[in-house]
Amino acid sequence: MSRFTFKLPDIGEGISEAEIVAWHVKVGDRVEEDQQIADMMTDKATVEMESPVSGTVVELAGEVGDQVSIGSALVVIETEGDVATETREEVEEQLEAETPGKPIETPLPEREGPGVGASASEPPSPAQRLAAGAAALVPTPSPSLQAGRGEAHVLASPAVRARARDLGIDLAQVKPAEGDRVRHADLDAFLRYGAAEGYHPPHASRARPDEPVKVVGLRRRIAENMAASKRAIPHFTYVEEIDVTALEAMRADLNANRGARPKLTMLPFLIVALCRTIPAFPMINARYDDEAGVVTRHGSVHLGMATQTDAGLMVPVIRDAQDRNVWQLAAEIARLAEAARTGKAKSDELSGSTLTVTSLGPLGGIATTPVINRPEVAIIGPNKIVERPVFHGDDIVRAKLMNLSISCDHRVVDGWDAASFVQAVKRLLETPVLLFAD
Repeated sequence: MSRFTFKLPDIGEGISEAEIVAWHVKVGDRVEEDQQIADMMTDKATVEMESPVSGTVVELAGEVGDQVSIGSALVVIETEGDVATETREEVEEQLEAETPGKPIETPLPEREGPGVGASASEPPSPAQRLAAGAAALVPTPSPSLQAGRGEAHVLASPAVRARARDLGIDLAQVKPAEGDRVRHADLDAFLRYGAAEGYHPPHASRARPDEPVKVVGLRRRIAENMAASKRAIPHFTYVEEIDVTALEAMRADLNANRGARPKLTMLPFLIVALCRTIPAFPMINARYDDEAGVVTRHGSVHLGMATQTDAGLMVPVIRDAQDRNVWQLAAEIARLAEAARTGKAKSDELSGSTLTVTSLGPLGGIATTPVINRPEVAIIGPNKIVERPVFHGDDIVRAKLMNLSISCDHRVVDGWDAASFVQAVKRLLETPVLLFAD
């Protein structure tokens, strides 16, 4: 028998540590070679860790949410034969050879129920979970109901007693309307008015127990990035209303004749308008290095697309968006969104954006104040399209209107520049034929 120490390899350029987002084994478990043992998250992706040997787990580096330094022991495995501990370089070579850039779906953090003291290495047994769930469902009688149970001395028919028992009503607390006998009508009256005295019938809403949820993995990264963005960047937001009636008519015509091409949403048209406008406003498509004090104005538009997934908000990147037409953009949008939601997006598809668009789709609201995706200097948020009457000269017509929001880093972008940029985008969207003109 010997012990094999599996050290955390370098799983990303410039990464000094990684976060444990899920354990797939616990102390005492038998593992086989190449079996998945843990998921580790870096700043860019989540990577699957596999056991290089077979044996029994005797030590784990920590719990979900803990940080582990590169080169530190992640798992200690007791093997049946004499297995020499691999060097860090050997483990890295093995990882690169077997799982090059292997993305996985980021798991949701496990929820710990209140009052359950099991650790990550010793989950509660099914019997314990069942008992805890049952205890949470049993209503706790109010003090007024607990005081003096005198049901045996209350006059009531067996049917009334059975109904009161099903409802959890103490017959001693029910005052008969006539005589000393409790009837069904008295129970009905108690159901209507007894809540004022602390009684809550079974169908009434009850407060659920508090639920502590540890912030780990992608949720922690989002929290850290958003907090850093708001701390470091002086945001300002500008909102403009755009008449997209003509654009929506054009979109409907193109979709009706699209053939095998993907269905067009509003987003590809907006991206084309942004890419056509950016050359005149290069300060919008930029990244700001706080420490170096350098703003890099990018010639290519690598557009980040905020995407909601089960694990949290992810931002896949459309590379060289300025070189794509609306059909190509629609196909790439669908591909990246699906990859992000299924956890198949590669690390390089989730980094390197120069400008971000965020949309809540039909939940877009009237206006938004999006938070900048640092180190970018601007983020654009289209809001939902609504139909309203508007004046065209002396006539009132129906129009489809959409508000467009832009948040900017005031250290880099002036208010005049942001407003002028949005007005230029507005002219293209309100005259959509210009989107296809050379």
